[in-house]
Amino acid sequence: MILARSRPLRCSAVISDVDGTLMTDDKILSARAIAAAAELRSNGIMFSVISSRPPRGLRNLITSLGIDAPVAGFNGGVLATENLAIIAAHLLAPDIARRTVQMLDARRLQAWVFSGQDWLLLQPDAPYVGLEARTVAFGPTPVDDFGPALDTTAKIVGVSTNFEALAQCERDLRAVFGAQASVVRSQPYYLDVTHPLANKGDALSHLARLMQVPLAEVATIGDGHNDIAMFERSGLSIAMGNASPEVQRAADFVTTSNGEGGFARAIERYILGADSSAPVEAAKARDRAW
Repeated sequence: MILARSRPLRCSAVISDVDGTLMTDDKILSARAIAAAAELRSNGIMFSVISSRPPRGLRNLITSLGIDAPVAGFNGGVLATENLAIIAAHLLAPDIARRTVQMLDARRLQAWVFSGQDWLLLQPDAPYVGLEARTVAFGPTPVDDFGPALDTTAKIVGVSTNFEALAQCERDLRAVFGAQASVVRSQPYYLDVTHPLANKGDALSHLARLMQVPLAEVATIGDGHNDIAMFERSGLSIAMGNASPEVQRAADFVTTSNGEGGFARAIERYILGADSSAPVEAAKARDRAW
C-alpha cells in the first residue's frame, strides 16, 4: 500500500486547476464549489487558480469565487492580479511559435493562437471552437494568416478530435523543442504549447512567492497531465476522480469527479477535515463509496 505524504502542519493556500476540476464538464461552477472556496477564506486560507485559460477567460470565475489573490493563465504564461493587471508574462519565442504552427498544419491539426487579448484561428467552424468560446466567455477572431501575432504569442493550442494524433504530436513537438517550450495536453483534445516557464510547476512557485506562502504550506487540486507539475512542488496534492490513472498516481489523494462535487469534497475532507494523513488507496476507496 502506498502511503500519502502527511498534510502540511499549516495549510496557508489552496491552488486549483479550473476546467475539469472547479468546473463541471458543462462548464458550470456549482454552488457547493463556491461555498467551499468561501469556507477556505473564512478559515484564513488563501485561494487561487492556475489555468490553461487566458486571463481574460478567468474574469467571471474570479468574481464568483471572490478570489483576492494573484492568478495564473495560459498555464503560467501570464500572471495577473485579481483585477487582471499583468504581473508577469512569458511569451513564446517567435521562431518556436512559427514552427509550432507549421508542425500542426503538417499534421492537419487545428492551431489556435493566443496573442495579447485575442484568440486567433483559421477555421471558425472547426470542432471545439464553440466549446472554447463558452469556456472563456469570448469569441475567436478568424484570420487568413497568423502573421505578426506569432511575434507576441502567449499560447498556441493544437486541437483535434483525433486524440492519438494529438498525443503523437505532443511527443514530436517535445522531441523537436526540448527545453525551448512547454508542450503538454491540458485535455485529450487540446495540446498547449507555451514558454518553458509557462508550466504549472513554475506558476505555482511564482504564485506562492507573490502570496508569501511556503510551497510546503500549499495544497493543489487538478485533473490534467499538466497538473502533475504543481503536484510535485506542493505540500499536498489532490487529483480529481475524472483524472487519468497516471495523474491520480501522482497525487497524495484522489477525490470524486468534477461531476460529483469532487473539488468541494476535497476541500471539506482533506483541507478542512480530518482525513489528510490516510493512505492514498484508502482515500480512493472512500471517495468512490461516497
